[in-house]
Amino acid sequence: MAETSWMKTRQTKYGAYAAVYILIILAVLVVGNWLASSHNKSVDVTSNKQYTLSDQTKKVVGNLKSDINIYYFDQSAGYDRARDILDRYANISSKVKITYVDPDKKPDIARVEGARAMGDVIVDNGVKKETAKSLTEEELTGAIIRTIKTGTRMACFVQGSGEHKIDDTGRDGYSTVKTALERNNYKTQSISLLEKPDVPSDCTIVVVGGPKRDYLQPAIDALKKFVTNGGRLIINLDPALNLPPPDGKLGDTPGLVAMAADWGVTYKGDVVLDMSSASQMFGQLSPVVGTYGTHPIVRVMQDNASVMPLSRSMEAKSPAETLFSSTADSYSLTDPKLPIHQADIEKGAKGPFVLGAAATIGTGDKAGRVVMVGSSDWMSNFILSAPIANRDLALNMMNWLTSDEDLISIRPKEASDRRLHITGTGIRMLFFVSVIGIPLFVILSGVSVWWKRR
Repeated sequence: MAETSWMKTRQTKYGAYAAVYILIILAVLVVGNWLASSHNKSVDVTSNKQYTLSDQTKKVVGNLKSDINIYYFDQSAGYDRARDILDRYANISSKVKITYVDPDKKPDIARVEGARAMGDVIVDNGVKKETAKSLTEEELTGAIIRTIKTGTRMACFVQGSGEHKIDDTGRDGYSTVKTALERNNYKTQSISLLEKPDVPSDCTIVVVGGPKRDYLQPAIDALKKFVTNGGRLIINLDPALNLPPPDGKLGDTPGLVAMAADWGVTYKGDVVLDMSSASQMFGQLSPVVGTYGTHPIVRVMQDNASVMPLSRSMEAKSPAETLFSSTADSYSLTDPKLPIHQADIEKGAKGPFVLGAAATIGTGDKAGRVVMVGSSDWMSNFILSAPIANRDLALNMMNWLTSDEDLISIRPKEASDRRLHITGTGIRMLFFVSVIGIPLFVILSGVSVWWKRR
């Protein structure tokens, strides 16, 4: 009798323990699910933070003044593909509303929003609608910017004196910066100051992209008038190089150099050589930016690498302000001859050297803004497609020039290609290890255990 009572007491105690354990496990699950739903957090372990929203996106979405609706049109089976990125936008701000729509089931919404195909993403702020061309952060954020920014921003690229062309998709063209600008609410066009030395009235920004020949005085006067009347200008001037015929001396632009001097920048007649280890990716004639200034254009770029290929140095004084400089291991060479020898390098002055500057000309609403750089290749397709910050630098310049300082930031990163390349020998090795080796090891281990226990 006593034993039966003891057994019942023991069963009751263990039953109580089990009940408590079950309640604890249920409580942990409930709390865990509540935390997961109310505090949606993720960890991005990719090398370039591919799945972390960029500073630009966080700034744009976090500063929204009114609600925006992002519509994703697809069959319900495809919603999960979009949730990964769209939910990250909703987590930044409560003003972002995400709506998933199956056009087959709700054709009226698709018709009103202007959806044309499965996978369309449309941003609607109630006044303006924009379509993201793909389900990527760059396209989504660009569409949001286009809905909240009003007015036309036209970037005009001067042509006619050997400048880089925005319709040139080759290594030296400017088509990449053209595409980047158009994704960020700018329009672009080429202009000539030869036939008519007057900046068109619809130009918000004018870009002088590395002319090989100097401008005529009427064209220079037109640029001066443009800036004096509140216009915005980028001047990319290359070093003057003595090349074999038929090229001869290229980049000799004394008229443009004199115009820049009026705004506080003195372009030097040199070429900057970078001997630091950081220049190995692009070569010693492509100086790496060693330090950034405190100007709004570069304030957010302190930890990002930029490159200024084939650059000349400059001095900046008021009203100009230094944007960035070369490393301390850079040298200034006058009229260098290729190949460059160590003895030639030692004769040059040692850096750092100013490579870019910005100036505000005048005061008030009519103040003009100018950015001056000692290189033009820094905006070329080859450089802007590299995994460096030149694209951010170019767009930040444009945003400052158009007084859109709220858009100055570090933009979405492109996915890096990290494919695993395996040789024929490697494939055979993987086959023998995975298909033969591992199963054979398991079988032998089992036989060994059986043999010991028989």
